[in-house]
Parts: sequence; structure tokens; C-alpha cells
Amino acid sequence: MKKFYKYLVTIILIGLLVIPINHLLAGNKDRSGQAGAYELLINPWARSAGWGGVNVSNARGLESIFSNVAGIAFTKKSELVFSNTQWLQNSDININSFGFAQRLGETGVLAVAIMSLNMGDIEITKVGLPDGGIGTYNPNFMNINIAYSKAFSNSIYAGINLKIISESISDISAQGVAIDAGIQYLTGERENIKFGITLKNVGPTLNFNGDGMSFRAIIPGDDYNKFTVEQRSADFELPTQLNIGAAYDFLWADSHRFTVAGNFASNAFSKDQFIFGCEYALKEYLLLRAGYTYEEGITEKKNRTTWFTGPSAGFSIQIPLNKEKGSVFSVDYSFRATDPYTGIHSIGASISL
Repeated sequence: MKKFYKYLVTIILIGLLVIPINHLLAGNKDRSGQAGAYELLINPWARSAGWGGVNVSNARGLESIFSNVAGIAFTKKSELVFSNTQWLQNSDININSFGFAQRLGETGVLAVAIMSLNMGDIEITKVGLPDGGIGTYNPNFMNINIAYSKAFSNSIYAGINLKIISESISDISAQGVAIDAGIQYLTGERENIKFGITLKNVGPTLNFNGDGMSFRAIIPGDDYNKFTVEQRSADFELPTQLNIGAAYDFLWADSHRFTVAGNFASNAFSKDQFIFGCEYALKEYLLLRAGYTYEEGITEKKNRTTWFTGPSAGFSIQIPLNKEKGSVFSVDYSFRATDPYTGIHSIGASISL
């Protein structure tokens, strides 16, 4: 039966990859800016952001809903997570994320998470009023995630995530759906060798519509009638991404763990990335992590096409609530370096029961 599960997961994963493979291989830096809904590539969770999201192969718990949905299957019973991100410090952009995961049966876990990006109040301007003074509007971006992960054996874990996407201002909006799928494989005498692969943001094109796409026009005639003319926006694609990662745990007694991890991210509408990171854990009470994300031109400001400069770091403090049941309360913090602005700060808290 275990062999059957292995073959089944492999066939499903290959199928998910083969369908959009032509689309993925077509991606390069020349297509930058041709996709929309780029908030789908923002990691809103404090713990995994501390080492650049490199933990595709060893993501655990609800935060795996971003890195690799397969990792949700490691949820012991229930988990509740909240995170706040000050995106590009001093830009007044805030990201709030909330999620809940619940084990169903012996091998399955269901999770729901919401990410909300708020850009604050922006002054309304017109051609005749370039300085505003007539009110403000507030752009809102929201992603709702509904995920299910399952342990197919002691070594193979897989999951799928349905995303509901919403982007809006007062008079225009776009809605759509996307799917993530991922798998993790564990091996080694102490299960300290890990591999992971995930395909993210696969879905149909989106477009904007609403009253903001229309205007009043006068058609000459006997009565000079006024008509409402509605414009059609062009469709835009989603920022599809393929991640392949691996990690290795160095274990000393029961007190120390040092993990090194790497990840290759293939982006359909921007430059590919290589991510490297490490994490040190002292009895799983104190965790320190750091990462570096490299892409072509990132080391030189004149050639850099992203506000990220590469480094990231963070820590977690985990307080046991019930050692017998494994209940833990955790506080997480992460920092990602940027230029311009003064970095991205994330802080989060979680309870695992």
C-alpha cells in the first residue's frame, strides 16, 4: 500500500508540472511586469520570512501554506497563527495574516488562512485637481487560502491549496482563483534529509471591471444624448512560480539542531532566484535563522530590478504549554533588507495544541 501511495503522489505531481511546463519555460526577465496579482509572491509569515522562504523542503505547520502546502500535514492537532508585516518600512503598507489548521483523522490536515494588504489612504487627484483635496481612496488586496495536506507514508507528504484572490478600490475590482500544489520527501536515519517541490499560483487570467472603467460621453445628434461608455481592461496572468528545495539537519544529542537549506525558484514573469539559508535551534525553545536570496543583478544597485537586496534574518521563541501534549506558544520576528526604504519587518505569534 505504501508503494501505491508513492506512485500515486508521483503521478499527480508530474501531471501538475507537465500541464504548465511550457508556460514556465517561457518565463524570463523580459516578461517582467506582464503579470498581475504580485501580492501572491509576498510571504506574509514572520517565521519562514526570516530565512527568505528557503524552507520549501522542511516547512512545518500552518505557515507552510505559503512555502510548501505539504508541510501543513505535520500539524499535530490544532494551530492558530497571526502575523503583521510592515511592508517597506515608512511606506504605510501593512499586511495582516491570520490562519487556522486542524487535523482531520490520522493523516489529513485542513487549513484556512487570510492575507490582507492595506496601502492606507491615498489622495484622489484629477487632471484639473492634481493636488487632490476631494477625498481619499484605499486599495485593498486580499487572498483567502483553503488548503488540505495529507501524509501518504512516513516519508511522503503532499498538499493542495485553493486561493481566492481579490483586488479592489472604491470603483474597480478584480477577482479570481489560483492553485498551489506541493510535495515533501523525508529520508535518512533520523529523517534529517529533506526534499520539496511546489508549484504556485496556477490559474486563469484576471481582469478589472467596475464603474471606474466607464465614463459619460455625448454622441452628437438631434438631442445630443448622453451615454455611459464602458471600457474593457486587458486580461493579466498570475505570477506562476516553481520551487525546488532541499535541507539537511545536523543533530547533536537532543539539544541542538543546525539546518542548512537551499531553494531554486523559477519565476514565469521575473528573474529566477537562488535562496540559501540556515537555522539553529536550542532545544527547539530558541531558534535563530538567516538567509540570502540571489538573482541576476541584485548585488549592484544600477542593475537591481527589485527592492530586495538579498539578506534576511529572524528568530523564534517557543514556550511549552503542555509537554505531554506538545502544546507550544511561539513568538516570531523577521527582517528583510531592502533598498530603497528601510527594510521589511514582520512579527507573529502562534499557538500549537
